[in-house]
Amino acid sequence: MTRGPIILIAASGLAREVISAIESRGTDRVLGILDDTVALQGMEVGGVPVLGGTDLAGSFADAQFVICTGVGSVRRRIADRLARSGIGRSRYATVIHPNAMVPRSCRIGVGSVALAQVTLTADVQVGDHVVLMPQVVLTHDNRIEDYATICAGVVLGGSVQVGAASYLGMNSSVRQDLHVGAGSALGMGSVLLTDLPAGQTWAGVPAQPLLRAPASADENPADDRHLSAPAVIGTASVIETSVMERNDAR
Repeated sequence: MTRGPIILIAASGLAREVISAIESRGTDRVLGILDDTVALQGMEVGGVPVLGGTDLAGSFADAQFVICTGVGSVRRRIADRLARSGIGRSRYATVIHPNAMVPRSCRIGVGSVALAQVTLTADVQVGDHVVLMPQVVLTHDNRIEDYATICAGVVLGGSVQVGAASYLGMNSSVRQDLHVGAGSALGMGSVLLTDLPAGQTWAGVPAQPLLRAPASADENPADDRHLSAPAVIGTASVIETSVMERNDAR
């Protein structure tokens, strides 16, 4: 599915998982990782060298890329920045673990990742730069928009629509025919029985709105470390945020 070696953006936990998925396929090669964290440059992550900062991306004319940050909004910012340096949609690889089930009626967009035992059943449409963690189940007519993050064990009923850059925590589930709004978050283990409005954080069984914790005096609202999803629900452990992500978020 790719036309050249693959370069990963961000030396994160997700990057190590993507390396494993690519190695399991045995058909593509990870050339290296780009990360703006100076201390990581020249080291290896997951057995792959960190070649330098993201400013080098344009020098790899034959490579395809996968952005390996856990937060969808950060993936979007990095993709926008790379686009300004001439790296467009056609330069991204799609990584699908060989154990994932993706029938011919389903589509997974560029830059997206589907890890082991992901199951798409029928007529599922997954956008660009989406992360599907292990054992995600997407059933008939699901629509997952760009930059969404679907954590391990999530199950969606039929005809669910998931908005751009939204976040569904581990082992959460969504009833059929619902809409998860753009930029929203659903806590791990939650059960969503009604539409989740854009930009809101819900958790529980059944899921209900949660209030964001008050901002501290030194909190930067533009910093993705303070996204309401990990801060309120306790899902920070499933989002691997590198120093590069934090710098890019500012």
